[in-house]
Amino acid sequence: MNEEKVITLRPDRKIFEDIYFSGNQGSLLFSPTTKSKTIVTIAAAAIVFIVFLFKDFLSKESFGVLYFLSFIFLLCAVFLSVSVNKVSRWKKQVNHYLNVLERCKVYEIKFDRNFFTVNIDGEKETSEWKDFEYVDSHNDFISLEGKYSYMFPRKAMSEKEYSFLKNTLKEKVKTD
Repeated sequence: MNEEKVITLRPDRKIFEDIYFSGNQGSLLFSPTTKSKTIVTIAAAAIVFIVFLFKDFLSKESFGVLYFLSFIFLLCAVFLSVSVNKVSRWKKQVNHYLNVLERCKVYEIKFDRNFFTVNIDGEKETSEWKDFEYVDSHNDFISLEGKYSYMFPRKAMSEKEYSFLKNTLKEKVKTD
């Protein structure tokens, strides 16, 4: 492959949105990142609440249990808030990117034997093939990670271009 190959993507926000926010990924409390922490925090809150209702039945020496359970609940709440913050920042970045795509006139992928370039309205990111560490193709998209990370939806290009891109990336990106 000596000549430069160009694939033009359709920058339809809905196509990209469907992939980025699939599987509750945009949900602050029930995304894959936060779901378990949310459930544990709710369980801890329920236990503290139940113990608090029965605090009159606790002896003076057993009040430490209520303090300990309250501490566990607060710890769970802190871990949950950190995870929610991460998801919130990720969601904000994705929405910013989707807004850029919405206004975009040109979205091209150019590659040849040595370089891979993504051009979004004249903003070009060029990498050598060795800069990429990982490529994965799914039924709906191809993800490419390295110096820059990308996600290319299947619906944003023709089937022929998708197959060609998938095969080229798997051939060029050396994963150990």
